[in-house]
Amino acid sequence: MRHLLVDITAHGYGHIAQTAPVVNELARRIPDLRITVRSAAPSSYLQQRFTCPFRHIQTAIDFGMTMVNAVEVDVTRSLSAYRDYHADWGAKIAQAADEMRALQPDLLFANVPYRSLAAAHAADIPAVAMCCLNWADIYRHYAPDDDESRAICAQMLAAYNSAQVFLKVRPTMPMPGLLNARDIAPIAQTGHKQRDRIVAQCGAGKDERLVLVAMGGIDYRLPMENWPPIPGVLWLIPQVWDIQRADMIAMESLGLSFSDVLASSDAVLTKPGYGTFAEAACSGVPVLYVPRGEWPEQPYLVEWLRANGMCREVTGGQLASGGLAAELGALWSQSAPATPSATGEVEAADVLSSLLES
Repeated sequence: MRHLLVDITAHGYGHIAQTAPVVNELARRIPDLRITVRSAAPSSYLQQRFTCPFRHIQTAIDFGMTMVNAVEVDVTRSLSAYRDYHADWGAKIAQAADEMRALQPDLLFANVPYRSLAAAHAADIPAVAMCCLNWADIYRHYAPDDDESRAICAQMLAAYNSAQVFLKVRPTMPMPGLLNARDIAPIAQTGHKQRDRIVAQCGAGKDERLVLVAMGGIDYRLPMENWPPIPGVLWLIPQVWDIQRADMIAMESLGLSFSDVLASSDAVLTKPGYGTFAEAACSGVPVLYVPRGEWPEQPYLVEWLRANGMCREVTGGQLASGGLAAELGALWSQSAPATPSATGEVEAADVLSSLLES
């Protein structure tokens, strides 16, 4: 029985949204494949995304960037965390390699913690990386141009380049430092439209618009209890926000997967992030998004969504006040482009299966 180790970064849920469809496709092809997932994400969320059996080791393999909230990076704390993370780098890689050997995987699939890739290289375990970004480029964007930062970045890139291949999922950052890169198509785990069920369950009118609020896996609570009602709009919001209003329904109370709720919505309010942007475009759902400041991945995501979906940018001030009626109207007046093809999971599974079966 072949054993696949899947390591997923703890920074938001977009990395899981990319990874799970690939692993699901791989498990379909190799029914007796044993799968271990290492991630700090809650098991309940992983079970929503992975349709195949897996063992979950809940651990934070990396941290990405330290965030103030879902759209603002805490640069000072992030750079300090990277200095600590890279201290005694060789010893940390040796320990991580020992931990990986103990799991006895035949292949590592990483999205996209580079210490795992360095450990796999040290343990002589084949590895494949996959993502729309890498932490070396993200770190370099925020770090000063000094000897310490260059050394840290060099260790990151060496780890990424140690993989057999780095699969760049479109829409992707350029990643010029990768010598082993291969572009693949978008990955999107699109859901089934359940609009009639949601409308009936909420007691909404047939013409009422459903707007999903999905700010990603990093907390970013909006003051929606203070927003003015928008006639004809029903908001689907996170249950943890505990807002009691007739025009606001907890998404979790619907008993549907996130992908099904998104596919059933008339719009989604979010931030630029791979998972929601790709799934919305591939489901034909318009997007209102609030920018993420200087986040270096953002321009590539927005450019792709403008070409492949319907979207409008809103400001932090509009989110604070709830002044979104005009923006929603303008969004719904846009013409829908052709739905993009999302076959990246098949391309990635081809690569993984060839390595597992060789």
